[in-house]
Amino acid sequence: MLIVLPPAWSVTRHVVTLVHEAGHAVVALLTGRRLNGIRLHTDTSGLTVSSGRPRGPGMIATAAAGYLAPAVLGLVSVVLVENDLTAGALYAGLATLGLVLAFIRNWFGLLVVVLAGAAVALLIWRSPADVQDFAALTFAWFLLGAAPRTSLDLWSHRRRARTRTTDADVLARLTVLPAPVWNVVFIVLTVAALAAAVRLVGLPDWMA
Repeated sequence: MLIVLPPAWSVTRHVVTLVHEAGHAVVALLTGRRLNGIRLHTDTSGLTVSSGRPRGPGMIATAAAGYLAPAVLGLVSVVLVENDLTAGALYAGLATLGLVLAFIRNWFGLLVVVLAGAAVALLIWRSPADVQDFAALTFAWFLLGAAPRTSLDLWSHRRRARTRTTDADVLARLTVLPAPVWNVVFIVLTVAALAAAVRLVGLPDWMA
């Protein structure tokens, strides 16, 4: 419902954008790039700016990380919760939000990150273990379902828009693969992450 219904998706899409931009930011730092700023916009778009070598593996990994980040986070979160490591997953999420907060450069982005951080902090310090598990799993499966949708939305967006500034287009300029191929890569990998989660732990009862 959070992914399919347009009214709900128009709100929950902001959470996916937050994870998307956090993915760019974390990978940029891990590959030695300098993170300059993150913006989250009211239209559910976002922008992460980093500086460093304009080409090479670091830049490619940074550009590719956005659309894959929700799927990776969702899959890792499912595995952690199923192995009774929910608290660790929540603290890691709170730490990542703290990192993003340090680089937010607009007011709407600040609002989104603060609200997300408050929700995670409330789960950690005011919620029993069973509520933490349910919330973490719900969030994880939401991301696993949302990741393929955003990759499919990218395909339709590229067909409608004349501008070529998407992550797939950036990757096309950095590599020998054209943007549509990168878009297909995003779709395949995000669907694979969802399938892997189902194979590892099965669908939760409320989704079965």
